[in-house]
Amino acid sequence: MPNRTNHSRPILLIVDDDPLIREGLSVTLSSGFNIQQAESRPAAIDLLRSLQDPPQLALIDLGLPPIPHRPDEGFRLITELLAHAPQIQIFVLSGQDEQSNARHARALGAMDFIAKPCAPEQIRKRLEDALKVQDSERRHEGKTGEVLGIIGQSPPIQALRSQIVMYAPTPFPVLIQGESGCGKELIAAALQKLGPHPDAPFKVLNCAAISPTLIEPTLFGYRKGAFTGANDAQAGFFEDASDGTLFLDEIGELPLELQAKLLRVLENGEYQRIGETSTRISRARIIAATNSNLHHAVKTGAFRRDLYHRLNIAAISAPPLRELGHDKLLLLDHFSAHYAQQSQQPPFNLDAAALSSWERYSFPGNIRELRNIVIRLMTKYPGQTIDAAQLQNEFDPFETIAPTQHPDTLELIKDQILQGGFSLDQRLREQEGQYIAAALEIAAGNISEAAKLLGINRTTLYSRMDNRTKLDA
Repeated sequence: MPNRTNHSRPILLIVDDDPLIREGLSVTLSSGFNIQQAESRPAAIDLLRSLQDPPQLALIDLGLPPIPHRPDEGFRLITELLAHAPQIQIFVLSGQDEQSNARHARALGAMDFIAKPCAPEQIRKRLEDALKVQDSERRHEGKTGEVLGIIGQSPPIQALRSQIVMYAPTPFPVLIQGESGCGKELIAAALQKLGPHPDAPFKVLNCAAISPTLIEPTLFGYRKGAFTGANDAQAGFFEDASDGTLFLDEIGELPLELQAKLLRVLENGEYQRIGETSTRISRARIIAATNSNLHHAVKTGAFRRDLYHRLNIAAISAPPLRELGHDKLLLLDHFSAHYAQQSQQPPFNLDAAALSSWERYSFPGNIRELRNIVIRLMTKYPGQTIDAAQLQNEFDPFETIAPTQHPDTLELIKDQILQGGFSLDQRLREQEGQYIAAALEIAAGNISEAAKLLGINRTTLYSRMDNRTKLDA
């Protein structure tokens, strides 16, 4: 497998504040995995940035310092790990086994939830199965028969394809903006495939996944002896990309001092290896992506205005899954068929009520969340018909199923009341859950920040979340 070091063993990141648990798991799993350990969220991110290759897998505890009795640090770590290493498969290994925590962790992008205690061999089996999924997806890349590899027929997807076709032949930079999990790298790859050099290199650098001190040598290269540890000259990504594409993901994380050097490359193609005085010329096309608000970053001075406008010559918005309507069903069919073939088991089916719930669920984690749900359903219910209650267990408890769309909201409410079994308290709880979910997403799972956004104190937010958990149980 690519991106493996230490005798080709896959890299496994273990994050837990209990050293005995970390060491115990390391001893048990070290024969098959290259173990990396961290005791907190900041330590995990620092470690991730120091690694030459990102981990394929992660086992993380939800209860991490400074508030180990609450899951918000763990929730925040999930989103940060995926921002740094989008392909990582995350398993939450936690004593906080409330179903609402498990479901919210999965909605944020975790593959699944493993309650403590769990037999080490069961953990090993889950990790090995996740590696099989990753290998299958790598083999499948570029083999889909769908147009540009982008599945869907909704107006936003058709507009997206039109933009790709329009921008692909041009030499200009492209800025792709969209929420996490929307497939921005897939869009970048499609731009290259339809461009003038489809077989040229396609290099990817996640600016959030690497230490700021390493971004410059990674991009521009360096001469021998340029700094401590530079024992040989090394080409950078600009040179390796040749006349192909350099995809800079999470461009908003690029340090300010490097933004000026990137601007120079965009304007005239010129750059220098670290330690050299001679100028080199890059012919690579730059495609950048972000899930942050770069316009706001420009206003605050965190991102250069001139670089923003240079990147934003051609802009593409990756639509969130909640706006894609029936495409959710097409994606369901696509992923269920693929993973059924990969696991050599019959695909599952959804009954009518479950299909309706699937269409109305907002999928806050976008395509990544949908794919992970399909994998879990394939594991739990191969060849079976799944009902709405079983499906609901896979959804984020802080996201509600939207009511069926109706042109007249008042008439819709009347219909809901007349159907019987209506509960105003239940409806109000659902509305409250939507606001809580939105605030948590904005705050990246940080409870204190979410409470401030909602205009309540942290204790009140904890209380309301706990009440929802008890009602869901």
